[in-house]
Amino acid sequence: MTHADWLQDFETEAERRRQRDDPPWEQGAKLHPDVAKSIQRFQVGEAGDGANLIAKAAGEATYLAAVKLFVAEEQNHARMLAALLDAGAVPTLASHWSDTVFVTLRRALGLRLELMVLLIAEVVALRYYRALRDGTGDPLVTEVAARILTDEERHVPFHCHRLRGGFAKPVRAVVFGAWRLLLIGVAVTVAVDHGAALRELGVGRKEFVADVLTAFDVALARLQ
Repeated sequence: MTHADWLQDFETEAERRRQRDDPPWEQGAKLHPDVAKSIQRFQVGEAGDGANLIAKAAGEATYLAAVKLFVAEEQNHARMLAALLDAGAVPTLASHWSDTVFVTLRRALGLRLELMVLLIAEVVALRYYRALRDGTGDPLVTEVAARILTDEERHVPFHCHRLRGGFAKPVRAVVFGAWRLLLIGVAVTVAVDHGAALRELGVGRKEFVADVLTAFDVALARLQ
């Protein structure tokens, strides 16, 4: 796919989203306390304005347009998670330390390195939202998680497309190795920080980390 193909993909999804009804918030949601705390933290992570990424993508009009629509999808995730929490009578958080660290790291880097860090978050999100979709008995939680997961499954190849070919063969093994180590650190941190929620959703910490590593290796294969 080209940047133009990705732009069309995002435009098609944006139009589909405009025509689709929101989840039925009025039916309410029954959230286990541990799962609610976990969703609160992910909602903070989805709520960024994307200004830094957009600024770094400036100069390539088609890619920039696609990035803006990607950011809009992430903001829609934050909106839906906030509405889900509200449906469960749970407040949102103003901030969380994990998001602060993540955003600080991303903003300190150039576009390529920011995308590398962002791809880690997307791969972790794949496993998290799958656990949330499959592990809850609440219909509203299931629907919201399924909608977000569908987007995340597109986001990973989108970032991989931009990153593909950007690593010289002599240093690729070293870069990928360091990247994988960072991914492991993030996956373990999430597994510990969200361990109670993952257990409630039927996913063990070791299983979560292993599944994230598998998804990351699939993403790396796209970059060869």
